[in-house]
Amino acid sequence: MIRIGLTGGIGAGKSTVARTFVDRGAYLIDSDVIAREVVAPGTEGLAALIEAFGTDIVAEDGSLDRPALAARAFVDDEQRAVLNAITHPLVGARTWELLTAAPADAVVVQDIPLLVENGLAPMFNLVVIVYADTETRIARLAEHRGMAPADARARIAAQATDEQRRAVADVWLDNSGDPAALAEAAAVVWDERLIPFAANVTAQRIAPSRYEIVESDPSWPDQARRLAARLRLVAGAEAIGVDHVGSTAVPGLAAKDVIDLQVTVARPDDLDAVSARLVEAGFPATGYTSDEPHGDVVDPAAWIKRGHGSADPGRPANVHVRVDGAANQTFALQFRDFLIAEAQVRSEYEAVKRAAARTGEREAYLAVKEPWFAATYPRVREWAALTGWSAPAT
Repeated sequence: MIRIGLTGGIGAGKSTVARTFVDRGAYLIDSDVIAREVVAPGTEGLAALIEAFGTDIVAEDGSLDRPALAARAFVDDEQRAVLNAITHPLVGARTWELLTAAPADAVVVQDIPLLVENGLAPMFNLVVIVYADTETRIARLAEHRGMAPADARARIAAQATDEQRRAVADVWLDNSGDPAALAEAAAVVWDERLIPFAANVTAQRIAPSRYEIVESDPSWPDQARRLAARLRLVAGAEAIGVDHVGSTAVPGLAAKDVIDLQVTVARPDDLDAVSARLVEAGFPATGYTSDEPHGDVVDPAAWIKRGHGSADPGRPANVHVRVDGAANQTFALQFRDFLIAEAQVRSEYEAVKRAAARTGEREAYLAVKEPWFAATYPRVREWAALTGWSAPAT
């Protein structure tokens, strides 16, 4: 399966997106529904809340009086912590039950209001953010929920900022206008990105990328950071670092629109364990287990790796799992920093890549690039020695 995190600020309209996804076949896990379910009458959750906050939090019909609970639980951080200690484990356990019950090939959409605030974005294959400007949200909250403008502003101010949401958004859906337009945009995301993504994961197939050079995209570093956060989570303890490498890591350099990331492991014996986890997380294996040796380092053991690509058609990526201190692991970092430092070499490399891209095919592309890499390897090593280069902290 693939897991999609769906979120947005209060009043943004994420319920419209959730309905659209469900209508097209999504398996929905709604955190708000679960939060109500685990404290329904007769549950251990409600009993624990009564014990902690008193019988005054129970309404006449035996259900939880949420305003009364809020009046007691949100008076200070200590009481809020008591509330969270009761409800969060119950919500987590129920969420896990629903996840394990999902079909193996499902597109699981988890509607989580506080996904950004709780730092949950790396847990998902993709994060969809629904956005609406503040004034639109305030008007909707007044119309549909009877919320006073001052209360609406306070609720909005207590949530993540638009900048914080943008930092984790793989898909940004603007709902400042007609809700019908939002549903249409969500349907396109489902049909053109989520369904192909799920099919690629099931088939362990890498999403194709075009051998075309495009101008530098200032959003590449942010996209790399999102992918790197996921890779750190899924790679496990054997991975000691994840770095953005390759052309998209060099500001201003034209490149293929493919993010390259290097996952560093401590030992060669760790390669296969990390590789297996990446496959499960939506990064199918390429089958490449070594890089082309360069320079005077001829020992094949210095160039071993595990290659992976992204199954997401909306974000092509290459993932290189390499051993700490190996020739290929070090060269990837040195070459990136060399290009950043040397404008003339950037221009030279860009010209080589444009010539290679005109072939339109992978093998022909590499046949043009590899001789230049071989010739450049000693230059990179010399530059690193002269500048006292050291590997960046991971």
